[in-house]
Amino acid sequence: MPKNKTHSGISKRVKVTGKGKLMRQQTGLRHRLEVKSSKETRDLSGYVPVNKADVKRVKKLLGR
Repeated sequence: MPKNKTHSGISKRVKVTGKGKLMRQQTGLRHRLEVKSSKETRDLSGYVPVNKADVKRVKKLLGR
């Protein structure tokens, strides 16, 4: 039986922590940054967990 390949697009967007939690970057930091306040850009930076409703689908794409 052939090996399953991970979805290369999702593997670039989602990181798995040591405990197995799926983390992603927040949206809203690509353009119009001059309009957003420094506090807003600080709050948008960093990683947040993937939504509970999407975890099953993302894990399947990652091959987990």
